[in-house]
Parts: sequence; structure tokens; C-alpha cells
Amino acid sequence: MKATEVPAIHGAYLFESTPYADERGFFCRTFDADVARSVGLEPDAFIQDSLSRSARGVLRGMHLRSGAGEAKLVRCSYGKIFDVVVDLRPDSPTFRGRAFFELSGETQATLYIPAGCAHGFQALTETADTSYRIDRPHDPAEDVTIAFDDPELAIPWPLPVTLMSKRDREAPSLAEALRQQES
Repeated sequence: MKATEVPAIHGAYLFESTPYADERGFFCRTFDADVARSVGLEPDAFIQDSLSRSARGVLRGMHLRSGAGEAKLVRCSYGKIFDVVVDLRPDSPTFRGRAFFELSGETQATLYIPAGCAHGFQALTETADTSYRIDRPHDPAEDVTIAFDDPELAIPWPLPVTLMSKRDREAPSLAEALRQQES
């Protein structure tokens, strides 16, 4: 497993596994504490694991947490997703930087997203399972959602959106979400 820094998002990393395939299927390491430590991440900081299943075209995001934020490790364990990260940390050297990834069950790559970054994804396959490892307990009162189609973000979603939550559909613009966070 190797870790590669994501240039567009300060402090973000892509952890790439090496799946070993044979006639039975494949096996790979999806998390390695020593590799995480080598880039300054504390493995024990992650306290909650979650999983979502999405159908092709489903869009989830753009989400982040207010307050101390939320760092997370994201991996597509089955299928394929178009994954998006936007740096919304005002003091970051990559503030408003965007990065796009195709995460898949074939590669089992994991993306580390620092606290203060917005995250979203769209399922590219009929079934896409996405795993999250999060560093804080979830508090719905801290949830922040930004319009997925905000022109300021200009995210090139690859498919028409087939379904999204009411919260995502009614999300405010980036400018409005940032104003709400400041107050």
C-alpha cells in the first residue's frame, strides 16, 4: 500500500492498495496503520465506520461538518464512483481547490479527506458500495450541505442525477453555506 499526496487539496492523500487476484477473486489490504502514520495520520483517531449503497446516477453531497469538522477515509468497496473533494478551509493554501477521483471496487483505493473539506460522490455503476471511516461521532446539528450544481464549484458530474436526498436537492449555494458557517 502506498500513500500519494493530493496536490489540489492540502493534507489529502490517496492510499492505493495492491489487490492480489486469482481464480477465487482478490485479496487486498484496505487500511495500514503504519502507512497512515507515515503521512502524519493517527490511525486510532478514526472511531466510526459506515457504509452506503447507491444505484447508478445517485448523487450524495456536497457535505461537510461545521465546528471542528470531520476527517474521513472514503473507499468504494464495490462498483465505481466519481468522488469529489473541495477544500473549504479559509487558512488552507489550497482553499477552494477541487479534486476529482474515480474510486472503484477493483482498485480498492482509499481517499483521506481532511476536516473542513466538502465531499460528495456519484455512483457510476448499477450498485456502488462506499465505505467511510470517520474521526468523530456524527452530530446532525453540525451537518452542512452545499448545492451539488453550484456554478462556483463547477463540478463536472459525469451522469445525469437519478436520485438524491431532499436535503441535497434543497442545499444552499456555496456562498450561502459559507455565510451560515461564519455565523
